[in-house]
Amino acid sequence: MTATTPTSAPVAARAGSRASARRHDPAVRGPRQRTLLPHLFLAILVIYFLVPLWWLFVASTKDAQGLFGGAHGALWFDSRFTLGSNLKQLVTYNDGIYLRWIGNSLLYALVGGVGATALAVLAGYGFAKYRFAGRRVMLALLLGSVMVPLTALVIPTFVLFSNLNLTDSIWAVILPSLLNPFGVYLMQVYATDAVPDELLDAARVDGAGEVKTFLRVAFPLLRPAVVTVLLLSVVGTWNNYFLPLAMIANTRLFPITVGLGLWVGQASGNNGGGTSLWNLIIIGSLVSVIPLIIAFLSLQKYWQGGLSIGALK
Repeated sequence: MTATTPTSAPVAARAGSRASARRHDPAVRGPRQRTLLPHLFLAILVIYFLVPLWWLFVASTKDAQGLFGGAHGALWFDSRFTLGSNLKQLVTYNDGIYLRWIGNSLLYALVGGVGATALAVLAGYGFAKYRFAGRRVMLALLLGSVMVPLTALVIPTFVLFSNLNLTDSIWAVILPSLLNPFGVYLMQVYATDAVPDELLDAARVDGAGEVKTFLRVAFPLLRPAVVTVLLLSVVGTWNNYFLPLAMIANTRLFPITVGLGLWVGQASGNNGGGTSLWNLIIIGSLVSVIPLIIAFLSLQKYWQGGLSIGALK
């Protein structure tokens, strides 16, 4: 049993009254409420974006009967977990055409994305750091082309490639993907602020040529924007549907987007056995988003590094 001094009780009472006053003080509750609402809003957004992915994963573990008549609902697993058999059926269906479509998408996305990024970096850096005749007109045309929807250019592009006998080939998808006006504009804006002119002048005074100045001085400073343009180009080419649909007739050259659309059309038709394709469509959709998730997670550190560099300047 501990003894208390005569003054300990009043001190404790005053401390309790001050703590109670702080709890009921609107000035103290205000910051907590202001931080609670953004966190609640972000939690709702996270749930909103993760629910479709969760449904896609759950649906990939079901057979055709479980997709349309499962007893556990659309957001939970059935008693029969058929993910492995669905994957096996996916890679063996129609002589493994799905693997061919995945390979085509990887080819289109990597070649088109890397090529579009290289052109955007060079063009954006040139617009930002060089003064030449017609620069303002070209920048205006560039901004105007950003406003044009890509789908509006598919038919003119098809006519052009048809005259060149390039339709129904991989170049009909790769060559249009190399043009990325938004990537050029993004690189131009970023290079204007991220690469000081004084730094370039110092490199030129030290005897570095234009190519060496760009590779050794400017390019490291442009890394966050380069990664951003690369991801946008790769994702845009990977998800492109209308362009390869119009350009390609050979099913073996289809990307994964057009291939899954072909299966959806077959499953929705009245040709026998169409219902059994839905489990392949679902598992195929799940597999098709995995490369994009890997790309975002693996390149995220370069964004964070670029933000840290900008904070230290």
